[in-house]
Amino acid sequence: MIVQAFDIGLVALVLGLAAWTILARATFPAVVSYVAYGLLLSLIWVRLFAVDVALTEAAIGGGVTGVLLVDAARRLSRTSDPGTGRPPGPMLRWATAVLCACVTVGLGAVVLSAPEPPPTLAPQAMQNIAATGLGNPVTAVLISYRAFDTMLEKFVLVLAVVGVWSLAAERYWGGPPPAPNAVAPDGALTFFAQLLPPVGILIGMHIFWIGADEPGGAFQGGAILAAMWLIAMMAGLGSAPPTSARWLRLAVVAGPAVFVITGLLGFVVADGFLAYPTDFAKPVIIVVEVFMTLSIAATLPMLAAGPPARAPR
Repeated sequence: MIVQAFDIGLVALVLGLAAWTILARATFPAVVSYVAYGLLLSLIWVRLFAVDVALTEAAIGGGVTGVLLVDAARRLSRTSDPGTGRPPGPMLRWATAVLCACVTVGLGAVVLSAPEPPPTLAPQAMQNIAATGLGNPVTAVLISYRAFDTMLEKFVLVLAVVGVWSLAAERYWGGPPPAPNAVAPDGALTFFAQLLPPVGILIGMHIFWIGADEPGGAFQGGAILAAMWLIAMMAGLGSAPPTSARWLRLAVVAGPAVFVITGLLGFVVADGFLAYPTDFAKPVIIVVEVFMTLSIAATLPMLAAGPPARAPR
């Protein structure tokens, strides 16, 4: 009974926070409520026994995305002119409300019309998971069964970084992103930036390492490492490197490059593209995830830092 009351309260809190995020008139309160919304969603995923999804939601939805939105709100507040904008008219508001209601009803209809028991490929996945040498079925699915999709996701991150860097003026190309705002050396942000990264780095590496057999993996661990770098940059303890730095470019492309090389080697040592040798599947997968973690940890902070805004040295 207590557990059911907790679940009902959690759902009500999430729905209320979602409504507040939409209805908030100021940008900063909307961003803060969105971050809290992502953290609460991670609790819901834990209650649904999807710990891997909960870790991803907490790291991306509540962490990195929140930092990006805060930075975007700060930049918009400096460039926007309150006198030039006009609030949306009643027709646009009603059209948006009707569209959101239709999407909600459609999603509810899909969920309620699902057959009982729902179709699943879990038995087939568990029957063949021993061939990968992995104990975590989520990692096995992402890196083996749907490895092509996972590889394309890493290419999307690289293209996103290239797109952000391409927004820079030609005279700034190859230079560093804008310097972080001045922060009080004895402030709370500086204190947390000195306290959290050592612990966060250990947690990120641990979550990556246990991802082969327990909830975790490259994306969750890389996102935590990226968040630690972002905190240090926001506190002014370090600045983003220039986009022309060779080590930075190698780190950004390392994950997709190793993924593609491993996939091509599958034609030689296994049955085809992205196929792993039976006796060495787990070591090969761990090597791929090491470089994926490196790329994620380098890519996400560069997305938050923005395009180059200072001339290269």
